[in-house]
Amino acid sequence: MIITKENRRVIYENLFKEGVLVAKKDYNAPKHEELDIPNLQVIKAMQSLTSKGLVKTQFSWQWYYYILTPEGVEYLREWLHLPAEIVPATHKRAVRAPRPAGVRPGGGDGAYRAPRGDRDEYRKKEGAPSGEFRPQFAGVGRGAPRE
Repeated sequence: MIITKENRRVIYENLFKEGVLVAKKDYNAPKHEELDIPNLQVIKAMQSLTSKGLVKTQFSWQWYYYILTPEGVEYLREWLHLPAEIVPATHKRAVRAPRPAGVRPGGGDGAYRAPRGDRDEYRKKEGAPSGEFRPQFAGVGRGAPRE
């Protein structure tokens, strides 16, 4: 399929900027969901990159999910004439805010304690078996001794 160079540039720039691209499986759609380009041209451009091994394709629920591979990053960086410092959004590491020393993420002293609620009162009812109670199941079910 013939895709104009300006359309191909828009597709590749979006793919490189985000690191991923999504396209609905609708070959007759007048334009892509995010780009102002026919959806068929986006799908065919990504199909070409997939056949070269530069993009990994996942298809689910009538949507194509295209993920840029490391080889694809290098190829698009060269094709778009970008410096090595610029990387796709999916290849950037998330910056975490520093946490104060000695503070754990759940709060407390680190030991997990389940909420108590009404269980303690239930266990203290009269007639409940003691801690030494061990039920015997001999003679019941499949494991019963045969006579």
